Amino acid sequence: MSVLSAERVRRLSLGVPVLDDVFPGFEVGDFAVLHGDAVSFMTFLLCVRSQLAPENGGLASPVVFVDGGNSFDPYTVAEIARGYGLDSRQVLENIYVSRAFTAYQLSSLILEKLEAFLKAKEAKLLFISDISTLFFDRDIPKTEAKDLFMKVCAKLSSIATSRQAIVIVSYFPERRSKIGLFFDTVLFAKSNVLVKLKRTGKILSFILEDHPRLKAFSMDLPTDYTQLTAFMEV
Repeated sequence: MSVLSAERVRRLSLGVPVLDDVFPGFEVGDFAVLHGDAVSFMTFLLCVRSQLAPENGGLASPVVFVDGGNSFDPYTVAEIARGYGLDSRQVLENIYVSRAFTAYQLSSLILEKLEAFLKAKEAKLLFISDISTLFFDRDIPKTEAKDLFMKVCAKLSSIATSRQAIVIVSYFPERRSKIGLFFDTVLFAKSNVLVKLKRTGKILSFILEDHPRLKAFSMDLPTDYTQLTAFMEV
């Protein structure tokens, strides 16, 4: 049964009909990477959409958000929630944010605590923001940073499968260094969905670069929130 016809698969859609026609969304079990200069809005959009009912493209699920880049923006989340006619306070209460300020803190959260917390909250969506930046800290020996990053990526892939959750990470590649290229290789090998989000002026390009069942494609959308909501199912 194809991804397009599988009705029983729990899936988180983007809620943009022209895009949903070619990309039905993220499925439970996916370990997805969002990279590029325009990932933040999509991250917050999915945090809200996760809480919608399945018939509306959501998971009817709270969200666990591990913030590795100190990037969580409650004001943007609240604005998106209001655009869907939702109670913004309730939406924010259903997003469990945990901040990490070192690679050691991030690794400890993911390797030791995250799986039990997801189970306790019955969360089907896990976000890790800015997954690699903390591992570039000069205070961490490169061999240790590489080892920890490999363990973190392996654990996230395992969580997606074992918890039947959707795991999405935002990633900002640093390809001017050997360790940055190493992180690329490890992360892209462990993930099964790779999406690039690029902003050019007022246009957002959604580029599906890798997927186990869908062909690669690119689609341009307006970045202005008011314009984008005209394309969204609310």
